[in-house]
Amino acid sequence: MELTDDLKALLIETATMLQGSNRRRFLAQTVQALGRGGQSRAEQELGWNRATIRKGTLELTHGMTCLDGFQLRGRKAAEARLPHLLEDIRAIVDRQSQTDPQFRTNRLYTRITAAEVRRQLIAEKGYTDAALPTERTILTKLNDLGYHLTKVAKVKPQKKSLKPTTSLSG
Repeated sequence: MELTDDLKALLIETATMLQGSNRRRFLAQTVQALGRGGQSRAEQELGWNRATIRKGTLELTHGMTCLDGFQLRGRKAAEARLPHLLEDIRAIVDRQSQTDPQFRTNRLYTRITAAEVRRQLIAEKGYTDAALPTERTILTKLNDLGYHLTKVAKVKPQKKSLKPTTSLSG
């Protein structure tokens, strides 16, 4: 099978659109269509990884699909390393928060900043500076817990209307 420039572009674009086992299956089927020496041609001309092609070929011949570990990659959440972090943040922030003064929303407003929460976690809860996440991460956790940083305002009573009523005039 001859690989023209248009065909190469199509194969590469299709392979980049697919993910996981679907991508490996596509690579394996393409290599089988190329015939003898297809793996090395695909590696040289299309830039595909031979290990991925080999894994796709095994999946294709045996009819089994290998599970992908995408969720195992990346950085773990701060609560995975510090299981009581959210509870401790909630304990600190609840003391200085209030609900919406007009009760229009369920939002919780707090005066305490993420930097102050971090300082209090170190002082009161016994965390070390190196173990705690950054201020930005703590701010994200505060938002996830439903707290919004704002100046807490007291509810002002409504002023009584000075309009004369119809019963008084006359």
